[in-house]
Parts: sequence; structure tokens; C-alpha cells
Amino acid sequence: MVALAEQVQSKLTLQTLEIAEHTTTIRSLDWDRDRFDIEFELQNGTTYNSFLIQGEKTALVDTSHEKFRHLYLEKLTQLIDPAKLDYLIISHTEPDHSGLVRDVLAIAPQVTVVGSKVAIQFLDDLVHQPFQRKLVKSGDRLDLGLGHELEFVSAPNLHWPDTILTYDHKTQTLYTCDVFGMHYCDDTTYDEDLSLLDEDYQIYYDCLMGPNARSVLAALKRMGDLPEIRTIANGHGPLLRHNISELVGRYRTWSQAQAKAETTVALFYATDYGYSNEVAQAIAYGINKTGVAVELIDLKATDPQEVREMVDLASGIVIGMPPQSGEFAANTRAALSTILAAVNSKQSIGLFEAGGGDDESVYPLRNQFQEVGMKEVFPPILIKETPNAALYQLCDEAGTDLGQWLTRDRSIKQMKSLDNELDKALGRLSGGLYILTAKKGEASSAMLASWVSQASVEPLGITIAVAKDRAIESFLHVGDRFILNVLEEGNYQHLMKHFLKRFGPGADRFEGVKTYSAANGSPILGDALAYLECEVVSRMECSDHWVVYSSVDTGRISKSDALTAVHHRKVGNHY
Repeated sequence: MVALAEQVQSKLTLQTLEIAEHTTTIRSLDWDRDRFDIEFELQNGTTYNSFLIQGEKTALVDTSHEKFRHLYLEKLTQLIDPAKLDYLIISHTEPDHSGLVRDVLAIAPQVTVVGSKVAIQFLDDLVHQPFQRKLVKSGDRLDLGLGHELEFVSAPNLHWPDTILTYDHKTQTLYTCDVFGMHYCDDTTYDEDLSLLDEDYQIYYDCLMGPNARSVLAALKRMGDLPEIRTIANGHGPLLRHNISELVGRYRTWSQAQAKAETTVALFYATDYGYSNEVAQAIAYGINKTGVAVELIDLKATDPQEVREMVDLASGIVIGMPPQSGEFAANTRAALSTILAAVNSKQSIGLFEAGGGDDESVYPLRNQFQEVGMKEVFPPILIKETPNAALYQLCDEAGTDLGQWLTRDRSIKQMKSLDNELDKALGRLSGGLYILTAKKGEASSAMLASWVSQASVEPLGITIAVAKDRAIESFLHVGDRFILNVLEEGNYQHLMKHFLKRFGPGADRFEGVKTYSAANGSPILGDALAYLECEVVSRMECSDHWVVYSSVDTGRISKSDALTAVHHRKVGNHY
């Protein structure tokens, strides 16, 4: 089988390939996309994968992003006469996979749309026109002929509530949309070199699947009833064929670890309303960094019993305000009433607006939770304009604050857990004092650091150990740039005191501090002894910290005869 790659412009290309008998993929390659939802800047772009199965009847599995409208529809009509398209299978209705559903219906009005009950409900709101439909659930089958019998597997909340997986018994191909995907754009169709994909695969899981670890495990259990899977035809990145066991196993391992977390936050929001998806993901990511599990629950598509069970399980509750009107308003109001009836004063609460223009007001609900005696960990997040990087950073920090609040007793216990002599001996490891500063778009952050060391000479490189629950961790992914400010002996106390303060979510870390901009855009502290401009090259995970290796591009010193401030600790099991 030979792939046909057609370059139309530098940023957007198509690749078509026969991946199995009677089965063709249409891969929309978005080479230069640099951000996806709240995830960190994408280093390798992304793809939107669609699939055509041609038995005696023909089915199209998912479409593509609307930016590929002309390219995709032109290729689809070359591959098949639209009048002969029988089924359009919707794995889920997120616009990057369903952005061209209305266009397909226009050229193939006879097609029957196949999806979960929730997907079809969402699709009605998306296309605003009548269409033939077929609702499916786990275990249902659709026979296309020539041996292509499709079996459906329900996978709600991965990462939307309407997700289904589709298994072709003839080709042993499992179509998974977002599940087992990654944002990685390359001409190579399959997962041939796993080392190239590791980081993107895990970041994708952490952002989209980790907040629903229990749902991931439930879907994996249902998948276990399927025969052998030879190919996982996912919706983003290379298809999986060479490392299926390893990559599915990682989902299981990561999700089991999340599900076993001592503390859980239930995050309720209205899917596909305003900016609720992006804000919810940003808050969930911040919570996850603290080792607290998150369960995302759609207010529009959940039942009162599920709501009650999640509230009973959770130590913290976060709610994104749903719309006041519309088809799902009655369901969301019932869910909010159930939450209010189930919460107790030992739980923590956080609220955010969705920015959809018809949000329920935050403040009456806030007052009701306060009357119960719940602890509000962060003030309501209000959306007054299109969210930017600073707003998403605020959400990340709010989630981190919530996670740290819920695990404060555990943190204190860990501080006391080491042997006294070992604790004192470890504390004798001293280090310099530094301030890390970083800026990305409108968002900026800073952190006092002492676990810093030169790591290489050629090229010049340093390592910094950064706790996973630090706000600045989101600024230290591969390709990110930052400044390492070196503090001066005898002239560092004011900076140390300032940056040791606990800042509220979204607070300006540099208010009242003299700074100027480096070439990479990050703040240089005016009172620093020296500074280094750095770029993150790689990261190594070390239980509660990331060890970040960075190249050094430029450096300056303000006083040639001054010494670096040194930090001496009495104990070694906490800062």
C-alpha cells in the first residue's frame, strides 16, 4: 500500500492510504497548529483522521476540521460518489471531528447518521436540519456486507459524554476518535518510532483523558470483550499498529493510578457551551498536578443518581455555570439541585462562568453553597471576553490551589515521614538561590528555585527540579523559553520574601518588582546578580518533580565581584 500525500499549501495537507481491506483513511495534516484547547503549545502540529469503509454498503467514520472543508470534500468525492454513501458514523461531536457533518449532509442527504443518543442530540444543535439517524449503544452491530460487521462500544466522557468506539470484525480495526490519540503531525501513518511519540502521547492523556480515569477504565473493560485489535484508527496523530499493547497498557496504568487517588474533585459543566470545555480542562489540569483525581461530569447528559454518587465521592466540587434556557436547561437545573442537596460543609467549592452569553448567575449559587458552610478555595472565575492564555493560566492556578488545599494534611504528614537523621543529613545538600521567570502570550509566572545545577558544557545546559504542582510548570515544556535569575548574596531577602508569597490565581507575580524584558520575552529581575536565557530541551519525570533540562542561549552578569546567594536547609524532606 502506498500513501498519497498531496501538498496544497505549507500548512494544510491531505494523506490518503488504504489501511485495511476496503478501508481508506483520509488524514488532514495540520502542520503548523500550535495550540489545541488548553494544552501547551503543540510542537508537532496535529492531524484529524477520517475513515471510509466500503462493503456492500459504505460508511464514513468521522469527518474533519472545517479549515479542511475544500480539500477534504474534494478528496471524499474522488474516493466515492456521495450518492453511494450509506452511513456517517459520529464517534463524537467535537468540531474538530464533526466540523464538516453539515457539508457531508449537503452532498449526501440520503446518508444515515449513526451515533450515541447524546451525540445525536448534540448534532441536532450543530447542524440545525433534519437528517436520518440511527442511535447505537454498546453491543449494537451494523452490517455493511462483505464481512464488515461493525460493533459499537460506549465510551462516555472520553473526553466528551457522547463518545462511542467502532470495531470492524473483518479488519480487526478499532475506530477510537480522541481515545489513544495524540497531537503529532507527520507523513508517517503509523506508530513506527515510539520514542518520537512518548511525550505527546502522555500530554494528550493528561489533558484529555486523565480527568476521567474511571471512565477510561470502564471503556477498557468493554474493549476487553472484543476480539484481537490489529489497528487502532484514532482521530489525532499516527494510527496505532506496532505498539498497541504498550500504548493501551499505558492508559490502563495511568488511569488505575488516578482512580486510586485518595482525593477526588467532581467537576460539573455543560459540554459544548461557551468556553466551558476549555475552562474545565484547564482547571482539571491544575487539579491533576497536585495528585488529586478529577471526574468531569456533563450537566446536560447526566442523571441525578450519577450526580449524587459523584458528590458523595468528592472532597471538592467545581461547577461551570450552565445556560439558563435551551433544550437541556431542565436537566442542568435538576443536576444543580441534586448537587446542592448532597453537598456538606466538609467539602470545598469553586465556580466558573462558561461565557456562553446565557449563563446562570454565579452569585445566587455561590451564596447557597456558603450557607451550607463549604470552603470556597478560589473566587468565581468570570469570563468577560474571549479567553486568552492569561485566563487559562488563572484556571490552571485555581485548580492547583484547590488540589493543594485538599491535600494539605497529606503534605504535612509527608514532611514528618522521614527518619530524623536522614532528614537532617539530606538537609545538608545546599544550593544557590534563583528566581525562574517565564512569559507566554499574556500569561507570566515566576518561582523561587534552589534545585538548580549546570548539566552540560557542549552545548551549555542546566537542570532545574520543579515540583509538579507549581504554577510555573505549565511554562516549562519542551520548546518553552524562560529566564533563570541568579540572586546576589546579601541582596536577595526582599526578592525571596516577595516570591515566597502565596499568590492568588491569576495574580501578577511581578507587581512592585523592577523588571525588564529579555530577548525571549520573559522578565529579567532588575536586582538579579546575573541572568541566563534558557530554552527547555527535555523533561524527566521524578515522582513529585520534573527535572527540566534546558539549553542556555545568553547570559549577563551585573557585578563581577559579587557572590551567588546560597540556601542552607535544616531538613531535607521539604523546601
